Amino acid sequence: MSEPAAPPYAGLTPEAVMDAVESVGLRCDGRQLTLNSYENRVYQVGIEDDVPVIAKFYRPGRWSDAQILEEHAFVRELAEQEIPVVAALEIGDASLHAYEGFRFSVFPRRGGRAPELEDPETLEWMGRFLGRIHVVGTAKPFTERPALNPETFGRASRDWLLEHGFIPADLKDAWTSTVDQALGAVAQCYERAGSVDLLRLHGDCHPGNVLWTDGGPHFVDFDDARTGPAIQDFWMLLPGDAENLPTALKHLITGYEQFRDFDDRELHLIEALRTLRLLHYSAWIARRWDDPAFPAAFPWFNTPRYWQDRVLELREQVALMQEAPVRPAR
Repeated sequence: MSEPAAPPYAGLTPEAVMDAVESVGLRCDGRQLTLNSYENRVYQVGIEDDVPVIAKFYRPGRWSDAQILEEHAFVRELAEQEIPVVAALEIGDASLHAYEGFRFSVFPRRGGRAPELEDPETLEWMGRFLGRIHVVGTAKPFTERPALNPETFGRASRDWLLEHGFIPADLKDAWTSTVDQALGAVAQCYERAGSVDLLRLHGDCHPGNVLWTDGGPHFVDFDDARTGPAIQDFWMLLPGDAENLPTALKHLITGYEQFRDFDDRELHLIEALRTLRLLHYSAWIARRWDDPAFPAAFPWFNTPRYWQDRVLELREQVALMQEAPVRPAR
């Protein structure tokens, strides 16, 4: 029998992190802080006689070098337009480095707090921010990074979970039929929306990826940058309660339209994109179950109760996708 594969970050010890950072010419002072990240490994590393930097070690096998560099180039385009984002540092004319089999980049440290998304002024500011990002996002397409669509996030997630035996046998029929109903409803939402523009996006635009300072917001992580509809960068910033959602949407769009027109047809896609994210999330955890950090962080995953809850969740989404889309308050 062959030996089981080593976990993806085996060998990335604190010493290896510092050695990697020093391999690009920086002198570490021994201080190191692990930052919250499951997909990659991210550390704040102290630098002699200078401010600390952030070292990000990319998950092996997830992105190709070309895909990572395309993300870096997109963020640099945004920074060149004076949009407040955090771009990878160019060290020795390179933003992507390798050490002992690990690929990594170094970023400046940026602080901030969570945005107060219940504040109308904050929402309009976020809208302006997204509008500026999307203007740059339309300038040219991604050629290496994938798209976010019903195939990549929906059917691919469904098929992978089934092929790898993650769905319990007694729930397989219920889960499969519910997923198929949900994907059918997603297709109908896309049909109602029609042909909407696709552009380069942040892709994972939730409040945890936005840091707020007295000078306004900045994004710190474009790791999930993909091609998709503009509304993908909106819906995770919206409140979950139906009462406040139309007003919040109005403020976001008000800010957004100072820089770019908002296509109302994309409102048909909000619940469809939420459904695709739910499917993708289950597959994302499952694909990384060999990483010891995942069973420790998600002990409730892959239990019968987990999959029962997913069936109920998707049934609720099917009902929501059959309703008229939310509209911004007047």
